[in-house]
Amino acid sequence: MPVLRAKGEGEALCAQLNNEGHVDACITSDSDAFLFGAKTVIKVLRSNCKEPFECYNMADIESGLGLKRKQMVAMALLVGSDHDLHGVPGFGPETALRFVQLFDEDNILDKLYDIGKGVYPFIEGVNVPNIDDLPSPSTKSLPRARSPHCSHCGHPGNKKNHIKAGCNFCLVDSLENCVEKPAGFICECPSCDKARDLKEQRRNENWQIKVCKRIAAETNFPNEEIIKLYLSDNNLDNENGVPLLTWNKPDVEVLVDFLSFKQNWEPAYIRQRMLPMLSTIYLREMASSPSKSFLLYDQYVFHSIQRIKIRYGHPYYLVKWKRATRSTVSNDSRSKQTESDGKNDNVVVLDGDDEVVFSDEDEEDTVISQCTELLDEPDVPQVLDNDKNCFLLTDEDIHLVNAAFPDEAQRFQEEQRLKEAKSRTRKSKLNLASFETPKGPRPSGVQLSIKEFYRSKKGLGGDSGKDGLRKSSDVDLSKNLPKNVRRRLLFD
Repeated sequence: MPVLRAKGEGEALCAQLNNEGHVDACITSDSDAFLFGAKTVIKVLRSNCKEPFECYNMADIESGLGLKRKQMVAMALLVGSDHDLHGVPGFGPETALRFVQLFDEDNILDKLYDIGKGVYPFIEGVNVPNIDDLPSPSTKSLPRARSPHCSHCGHPGNKKNHIKAGCNFCLVDSLENCVEKPAGFICECPSCDKARDLKEQRRNENWQIKVCKRIAAETNFPNEEIIKLYLSDNNLDNENGVPLLTWNKPDVEVLVDFLSFKQNWEPAYIRQRMLPMLSTIYLREMASSPSKSFLLYDQYVFHSIQRIKIRYGHPYYLVKWKRATRSTVSNDSRSKQTESDGKNDNVVVLDGDDEVVFSDEDEEDTVISQCTELLDEPDVPQVLDNDKNCFLLTDEDIHLVNAAFPDEAQRFQEEQRLKEAKSRTRKSKLNLASFETPKGPRPSGVQLSIKEFYRSKKGLGGDSGKDGLRKSSDVDLSKNLPKNVRRRLLFD
């Protein structure tokens, strides 16, 4: 794994690598990674759960809130961040968001400089050395935009004129027939709309001036060092800039020796934990370079897809891997040399001193070696070993397997479709058989079907019952009667 040293904040270097496309995402719990230029941030990372991580994208923030990098830097200056915990008093997230949305990304920081110096952007060209002397827009006289309205009906025109000539909106000739305005009545005439717009504009101007006063009251705002820290794109601690990162295969045996010495972990335990990562790397290599021949762990080849497995609500393929060379796995040693085709191969022992469980797999007697304390963990591979071959079972991503082995995945999907079709056919036959009346004598104690019950019990009488009611047998059901009529006559 490449190791890089940052000049200052490690998140700044991670964000730069993400911004320039060297890495896919930054894993951090600090939201200021977006201020450093990150495009994708993974904030919470959990293993073995239905929602393993929380991922946030800068593209979603831009489309949802209309915020870009410099606007978010301005929000951090107003609300506060790791480098300035206080920010500007009176500013919360909602107030800061509403304020920065008034400017575009190219002008927001320049406007903050002007406001900090006492130049308000809403009164262009006016320098206010003393912010307390600034007249508020609320003291200005508002032009009279609303025409007179009747106090009775609320429509344009005064009450006196409505008494004489009536109301054109109520379509009456006198005030006596004029409709009295209900509670909460709002006039929709053009003059009222214009007056409301002017009132809202004056309210916004008052709020903007109030906010500018709060910003201008802060000394040394905005802080230039914080802005340079967030917008710097040279965070690597060398003179060559960001190198081209190369991701190599992990050296498993070196890592096994290191963790065995430092953590006192068993080598079999370490290999069990590493194999899911190695299988993912192997599938990615096969998907990117299908012409090349790779071996999983330099020993195993892809064998087959066993079934689809649901884990934490997500489907996975249960993949079976076969050892490429015939070897004998010993439980007494962690790894040893075995001779095959005239050369020695390192044998990876994944079972160690594990408990041996016997089972039947694919009509062959196999031995499953699995640590008892790890049986409940789905990402630990199962080891299948018999006298002929050695197999591994791992859970793999469906899309990754489809890309790495398209032919095998298509064959498995066809087999699944055939199995489902056979299952549906078998179920349909069983459903049809359940509705058919079995022939021959019935054993005592078995209830007859509903049709045979009524035919045998209610159809035995004469022309009529004791009460003179007509029996179901008296009715000719062979006529072309509606179905509901025949049902009522049969089960009356």
